Amino acid sequence: MTKFVNRMEELGALKRVFNSDRFEFIIIYGRRRIGKTRLVLEAVKDKEYIYYLSVERGNLERFRRTASRQVGELKYVREDWESYFYFLKDKIVIIDEFPNLIREDKAVLSIFQKIVDTMLLDTKTKLILIGSSISMMKEKVLSYKSPLYGRRTGQIRLKPLNFKHLREFFPNVSPRELVEIYGFTDGVPYYIEKVKTPFWNWLNRELADPKSFLREEGDFILRYEFEEVGTYKRILEAIAAGRTKLGEIKSFVRRESISEYMKNLIELELIDYIKPIIGGRRGIYRIKDNFTRFWYRYIYPNLSEIEAGLYIVNDIRRDYDSYLGEVYEKIALEHIIHEIKEGRLPIVNKIGKWWHRGEEIDIVGLKGRDIGIFVEVKWSNLTYKDVKRVYQELITKSRWFNVRKKVYIIVCRSGQNIGVEDLKIYTLRDVIA
Repeated sequence: MTKFVNRMEELGALKRVFNSDRFEFIIIYGRRRIGKTRLVLEAVKDKEYIYYLSVERGNLERFRRTASRQVGELKYVREDWESYFYFLKDKIVIIDEFPNLIREDKAVLSIFQKIVDTMLLDTKTKLILIGSSISMMKEKVLSYKSPLYGRRTGQIRLKPLNFKHLREFFPNVSPRELVEIYGFTDGVPYYIEKVKTPFWNWLNRELADPKSFLREEGDFILRYEFEEVGTYKRILEAIAAGRTKLGEIKSFVRRESISEYMKNLIELELIDYIKPIIGGRRGIYRIKDNFTRFWYRYIYPNLSEIEAGLYIVNDIRRDYDSYLGEVYEKIALEHIIHEIKEGRLPIVNKIGKWWHRGEEIDIVGLKGRDIGIFVEVKWSNLTYKDVKRVYQELITKSRWFNVRKKVYIIVCRSGQNIGVEDLKIYTLRDVIA
């Protein structure tokens, strides 16, 4: 097992939960592969605990077998949750993939409500429920309609690691290779731990390996949430190929109505709907995480060729700089937010993209009419002349924003300072530092 990286805030919060002298009921959720189980087990590793991974069927008997290894009385009690928890008071109980319990028996939500209300509130029990089905955890566990609403003492929604933390996994690779890896893994620990360096050599081996996780991974994530995945896959393929407007996606999918599918993908946090930071015009759709975008751009459309050994890593490599443009925008946004928090850039209360009449600014940060931060992101090496041109273009495009102070920023792989006071340049080395 690789070392545990970051998550210090969440880890500290969970350790405080496990050390508290009262009842704790914590909900932990986030997409698959994000490291939820690893986080909880890291926080509880010095304690005695019961960990149970829920499955599709037979959970009552399976849970009894698991828990009775530590609490022998469970072997002889009636097969129901109330009887089990009577003997689990003051214990740490971790139930992973809780949505499987709900799928097996919807009454489990009301049963757990009763257990909390009548048996656990005045104990030191620590009950942790973990779930990967974001939609089900939000709707069935966290929403005000849930029988469990108001019972939890805390919740953690686990998100991908930041780009800056990737260096801890790959301390010896070049800055460029780090971005190339991030374009594949995003901040998802499961994918990060899969990658070996040199990245392109590893990816070439994976493409040639008929047993590689790459063949089925995109499918696997969708099938966990939906029974019918064909339309969802076509939508993601369309967006990954650059069809970001609803009409373009509809034409590609060849369906008259896809609004329900789009809503579900947004709830699942696989895609985002982005609108310009000012102006009420229609927005565009984007795939949220790099791995999903990578898979639907390079793997899914070419599965037949991959199976036949006709699609090789150079086919990806030829297009990869174009693909990394959007990846670098994501990295740049993370860096700009970090610089604001560190006090090196003015504070803004609104940040996003902007486009209007054929003009576009990659990142705009605003604080009312006081401050505007305008950022152009270029995954390229800029000469003195290039920097001057991009700076002038930013000035021109920022005319649409009526703010007192304007700060211009270029984020590029490398670039020359042109000695202008209101322009900052961040290079790849700055972003990684």
